[in-house]
Amino acid sequence: MRKSSGRPRRRPTAGLLASCGPLSLLGGSFALMAGALATPRVWGLIVGALLLAVLVPLWCGRGGFPWRRMIPAGLAVASVTWSNWLLAAQHSWAVAATAGLRIGLFVVPGIVFAAFVRPADLGDHLAQRLRLPARPVVAGVVALQRFDRLGQDWADLSDARRVRGLQDRRSPIRAITGFAEQALALLVGALRDAAQTAIAVEARGFSRPQRTGVPRTWARPAPWTRADTTLLGCCVGVAALTIAVGLLLR
Repeated sequence: MRKSSGRPRRRPTAGLLASCGPLSLLGGSFALMAGALATPRVWGLIVGALLLAVLVPLWCGRGGFPWRRMIPAGLAVASVTWSNWLLAAQHSWAVAATAGLRIGLFVVPGIVFAAFVRPADLGDHLAQRLRLPARPVVAGVVALQRFDRLGQDWADLSDARRVRGLQDRRSPIRAITGFAEQALALLVGALRDAAQTAIAVEARGFSRPQRTGVPRTWARPAPWTRADTTLLGCCVGVAALTIAVGLLLR
């Protein structure tokens, strides 16, 4: 038996975002995006970036910040900043920082918030709170759930081809052909799953409320909690402060 190190592992703690519904997460992201686009000067964007750098990790909680998803966002901010500095007149750092911070202010919070959006909860809130039609909402939820499985399906296909000896990475032509065959198999599998889902949904009387006019019932409620109000209010406040500082400090 292995001896324990004696130091207990830190368990991830749930932050504010884990208690929020999908509508407040989307609304907060749109509010921050509007604030970033409406801020005319770099000082307001700096203030907004500093506030979000403090608030977003607190909202995520310990162990909840999606660090790996920040790699593409960081590359996007760096490339936009560098290209604007290179193409700006006299290589102005203010122009480059404005462009880079503006991209970061509405890309980074959107990526973080999207990590806490669950497709099933999104469908419940869209249908029950925004009163959107049930058919496209359910179809969208199923599509999002299938999209989350694409990575695992691709890994399963790769393992199956490796076991059968069909992967040949020594020849570029065979590698390209194998990639095309695997992509086609993934597409066929997705279409087959979509057809089975459509048949199962219709077999359970999905179209009956549309024909009879009887309103549809939902298995789970879609509440708007105090955490949703807090998050949306904080995001609107950060966006308003960003715009105000950008207008005042010219």
